[in-house]
Amino acid sequence: MTDQRVAPVSAAMEVSSEVPAEDAEAAPGLSSQTVAPPLRAADAREAAAAFVAKLNPAPSARAVQDLVLLSSELVTNAIRYAGAVTALSFGADQGALHVRVADPSPTHPQCRVPDMSGRTGGFGWPMVLRLASSVTVHRNGSRGKTILATMAR
Repeated sequence: MTDQRVAPVSAAMEVSSEVPAEDAEAAPGLSSQTVAPPLRAADAREAAAAFVAKLNPAPSARAVQDLVLLSSELVTNAIRYAGAVTALSFGADQGALHVRVADPSPTHPQCRVPDMSGRTGGFGWPMVLRLASSVTVHRNGSRGKTILATMAR
């Protein structure tokens, strides 16, 4: 297992070759939802908003906005760099919100110098790392990778 931690601003990232337990968020006291793999970032935003709308107690308005943006960025990156999203799920407990995005590429996300002209991007992954309190990248062998991002509720 490779373990790499990066701490830009307030986020930590762990890289693992282990396959994540898909039902880890099904434990008592936790809410979880798996949705159809989105074809567009807008689908991920809608799914994130629908998930948090069902939570009781409701997360703060800022947490909702951050989860929607975090979901959108992860899905955008998966579509742009891996060609597709193969799974999307959300989870919540008393203190945190979770989003899990899987894609078919084993390539680890990369920080790039942002292109201020807007042509080639470079803003998404640093934004993910800033919004999330932790980000874990699980390599799933030949099946790609799964990124689990956790943020304060």
